Amino acid sequence: MNSGIFERNKNIIKKPELLAPAGDLERLKWAIMYGADAVYIGGTLFGLRANATNFTLDEIKEGVAFAHERGKRVYVTVNIILHNEDVTNLTQYLKELDKIGVDAIIISDPTVLSLARKYTNLEIHLSTQQSTLNYEAAAFWKKQGVTRIVMARELTKEDIQLIKNKVDIEIESFIHGAMCAAYSGRCVLSNFLTARDSNRGGCSQICRWDFDLLDENNNPIIGEKNFSFCTKDLSMLKHIPEMIDMGITAFKIEGRMRSIYYIATVVDIYRRVIDEYCKHRKSYTYNNEYEKILSNSANRESVPQFFNSIYDSSCQYYNNREEVSNQDFLGIVLDYDPKTKMATIEQRNYFSKGDMVEIFGPNIDPITITINEIYNEKNELIDVVRHPRQIVKIKVKERLLPYYLIRKKGFDKKIKV
Repeated sequence: MNSGIFERNKNIIKKPELLAPAGDLERLKWAIMYGADAVYIGGTLFGLRANATNFTLDEIKEGVAFAHERGKRVYVTVNIILHNEDVTNLTQYLKELDKIGVDAIIISDPTVLSLARKYTNLEIHLSTQQSTLNYEAAAFWKKQGVTRIVMARELTKEDIQLIKNKVDIEIESFIHGAMCAAYSGRCVLSNFLTARDSNRGGCSQICRWDFDLLDENNNPIIGEKNFSFCTKDLSMLKHIPEMIDMGITAFKIEGRMRSIYYIATVVDIYRRVIDEYCKHRKSYTYNNEYEKILSNSANRESVPQFFNSIYDSSCQYYNNREEVSNQDFLGIVLDYDPKTKMATIEQRNYFSKGDMVEIFGPNIDPITITINEIYNEKNELIDVVRHPRQIVKIKVKERLLPYYLIRKKGFDKKIKV
């Protein structure tokens, strides 16, 4: 599942980098174990996820070492819109990142670009926060020393292809995760209504609130549900072959505040699709089962958004919706005894004797079993696992490794709207 190259019409096209989010050191390791070529993280300063755990400099150092030992890369977000008070410690922070050996920083403010070029040798990627939508802007940023541009999420495939044809620069596109009702995150509603600045890492997700809808005379429009303008999530799973053929450099997954299960699941599925297409391009067949797995790992519907030039009511929630919490993640494999064929599991959601489950991990085909016996820590037979993080044992014929995950099989969650 390593990155590589494949041939298409006598042209050598590089396999795209699969770039995953990591809100802390644990999630960084999970992302890499499950197939990410690179991860992007935020430090405790200058990043746009103030509510995430984020990384201290020591943790960034450990994360970089973990990634580099496995031939993977680490990018650090330094992408807030800077105010005067933010500039004071910026240069020293950039020098520390350079010393640690991070593979690139992701920036949006020209101040960071200027100081990074002046005082460090850091590679510089331009954040989607800059909303790069045309080839002239791409050419401008290349002249300033940017080596990769994270495209605005509002671009169509024709827009992306034109920029790539006009400007010789690495292109990174989002393929999965939450979207923003504003242009690539440039929201001011959060700051206006809650004094939490989206552009400095404090987004309060105003677009997911419920609102009263008024007519032209300010009279309330009464309906069955309250008005909202929450955007559905992004999923480009069906379009991965097309995006690979376009020559996009990197495919980016959103979600530094997501769970380890979400990250492992999404990275694993996109890793499989990328590798399957690159290995069997002429005979590639889209696997609908992958789509079901991705749908069950999230709590909102997902659509391709702007890629196919379709952006209508099907891409938004205009009425109040009920987001169903994810409960198909059942547990983590902690250990496996090949003599007894017993797997030790740390529970994450309710399951019971007789349930059909699926065990998955990197570089293996998923294993489907029916749970016939469950033992607790006292080696007593039980029928139900209901206590948070309960340690139990189940029998599995196939050899398992630590960090394999267990999920429900045949569970088809419906999003309530």
